[in-house]
Amino acid sequence: MLAVVIPYFKIAYFEETLNSLSRQTCKKFRVYIGNDDSQEDPESLIEAFKPDLNITYRKFLKNLGGSSLTKQWDRCIDLIEDEEWIMLLGDDDFLSDNYVEEFYNSLNEIEQFEIKLVRFASCIVWEETGEYSKIYEHPKLEKSTDSFFRKYIDASTRSSLSEYIFKKDVYEKYGFRDFPMGWGADNIAWLEFSEFGDIYSINDATALIRMSSRNLSRSGFGEKLKAKAKLQYFEFIILNHLNKFSPKQRLGILEKWEILIYKHKKISLPFWVKTSSIYFKEGRILEVVKFQRRVILNVLS
Repeated sequence: MLAVVIPYFKIAYFEETLNSLSRQTCKKFRVYIGNDDSQEDPESLIEAFKPDLNITYRKFLKNLGGSSLTKQWDRCIDLIEDEEWIMLLGDDDFLSDNYVEEFYNSLNEIEQFEIKLVRFASCIVWEETGEYSKIYEHPKLEKSTDSFFRKYIDASTRSSLSEYIFKKDVYEKYGFRDFPMGWGADNIAWLEFSEFGDIYSINDATALIRMSSRNLSRSGFGEKLKAKAKLQYFEFIILNHLNKFSPKQRLGILEKWEILIYKHKKISLPFWVKTSSIYFKEGRILEVVKFQRRVILNVLS
């Protein structure tokens, strides 16, 4: 069975989130809501939806999201009972009416392929204008490394937390990495939860992702912490998982890593030694020379 887990903090669009769950054409799921000590009380709204939805609600007495968003996700997931599949749904995102039905329609094939991670089509909804983006679809089966590369290096797709469903056992095995603001923690999770294998995509149902003035992902908010997190998760991939990517992808990731280091003025002796060593291990002797030249030029600039 499916657990829909909502880490709650803001009420502005929460009714639309719950409405989208109440409209599901298949109700084979439970809803777990963990209130991160919000000042915006959702209890009366939750009570109104209880006749339509199987809801477990908990208000936590200490705010965690302000210091560690992933720890708030973790304690919300701890609320679930015996469900095998988990979705983390943002409190301002919403789903097409057939979302759960399409998941179950595909479940036999998902299990046949031994898939641990499922992804849906997605669409961005902008608060200011009410406009909808194009629908982002994906290959039915795609290696998680290819998906990561398409998002971060090719910039040919997008991804966010709400549009994924994952097996509970891989979550328990790997968990979410605790980066600042949770930034990038989901992207590392999709690599690890899939065990660097395939993601199964469902393009006949859509997660609608709201971009608002209160989103953590909004432009201009927490940019220093976001930059710190991005540096951390690219370093994590390079030091722990670079060999899972193709040779072309490895070079693209290293190039992106360098750009981030230079942009945020984080050149250091450990960076120089580690990156030189990686290029050398890749058998890219010319790249070692080019890399050292780039470092010198950026130090002098």
